[in-house]
Amino acid sequence: MPFPDIDPVAFAIGPIVIRWYALAYLAGIFLGVGYGMLLLKRKSLWVKGNPPMTPDELFDFTFWIVIGIIVGGRLGYVLFYDPLAFAANPAAIIALWDGGMSFHGGAAGLAIAMIVYLWRKGANVLSGLDLVACCAPIGLLLGRIANFINAELYGSVTTMPWGVVFPGGGELPRHPSQLYEGLLEGLVLFLVIRFFTHNRLALRRPGFVAGVFGIGYAVSRIFVEFFRLPDAHIGYLAFGWLTMGMVLSLPILAAGIGLIVWAQTHRDA
Repeated sequence: MPFPDIDPVAFAIGPIVIRWYALAYLAGIFLGVGYGMLLLKRKSLWVKGNPPMTPDELFDFTFWIVIGIIVGGRLGYVLFYDPLAFAANPAAIIALWDGGMSFHGGAAGLAIAMIVYLWRKGANVLSGLDLVACCAPIGLLLGRIANFINAELYGSVTTMPWGVVFPGGGELPRHPSQLYEGLLEGLVLFLVIRFFTHNRLALRRPGFVAGVFGIGYAVSRIFVEFFRLPDAHIGYLAFGWLTMGMVLSLPILAAGIGLIVWAQTHRDA
């Protein structure tokens, strides 16, 4: 099928251009914060009825969430995906308008901001990471839809009927790998986590939900990487199929397994 006629620019006000990608980031953050506030209000979901922060504290923390995601996401892209180019032109590091963000870096930046904040206030850090895990799939879903609108990060050539002919991707249809990721890392993972938080009361086991997220994200990302083309300047790292995305997902997978083991062996409900 042909690529839908969607302008990556949502609107422009004079010289100021607002892209769907930027709006997706903002919407993901604020919808995630809104959902997190709803979870925090349900004290019965949390261990001993004690959530890691109040809804008002989460709202006040939104600024640091934005900074953590943007700084971490950009630095992650610089370090993991194109360090030599940025070393040759350090000024390009701050050129966010040219694109280039890493989910792994953004997740690390957000996690660090949350850990420091909760540690300083003496709250349960693992419960804070659980809160982040509950909300992150919302941003992932919107971000991957924005990748599709930008006609970037598409997949290899396919004969499947839902293949898309992307601008710049040649004349043959390709896997819409952005939508695969949005579906698995976003919608499906959100529903899985929702099941654990509300049907299995998993937030009463600090670290468990963060572990579910880590495993779910890593497995989904590694699976989709088999269909998604790697960045052109990196290519495959080995074997004709190993990508940087796969490699960066392995520590997240290991951390997810470790968090679930910890939560199961250190129950405090």
